[in-house]
Amino acid sequence: MKSALVTRLALALSLTGIGTGYAQSAPAPTPTTRILAIGTINPGIDQAQLNAILPSEAKETVNLYLEGQIDQWYSLQDRKGVAFILNATDPAAAHEMLEKLPLGQAHIMSFKLIPLGPLSPLGKLQELTSQPQ
Repeated sequence: MKSALVTRLALALSLTGIGTGYAQSAPAPTPTTRILAIGTINPGIDQAQLNAILPSEAKETVNLYLEGQIDQWYSLQDRKGVAFILNATDPAAAHEMLEKLPLGQAHIMSFKLIPLGPLSPLGKLQELTSQPQ
């Protein structure tokens, strides 16, 4: 019971950045396993121009989903736009893929790409369980 409590406490401390008193090595880099792509409509875009391109944009986005390149997709709630979880590890390749979509080609939508990976503090669990009690 004490060991589980110590492990939970150490995890909580590592998530907040507070040291546990153990000698700490530099965290191993976590690999990029997905990319969060947040797409927003560029300022000054005419609604009629956007509406004319949306059917082809939807069709090509569905194709990317069916090919497994888009894992999840959402609408932004605070503005016009989308959020995709991409099955990609290279932001440059993800950017290239998204720019080939009709809204990208027409310079109507821009994407912010955020590389995602495993939650790195969880690696501390393995280190803590191997520490002498």
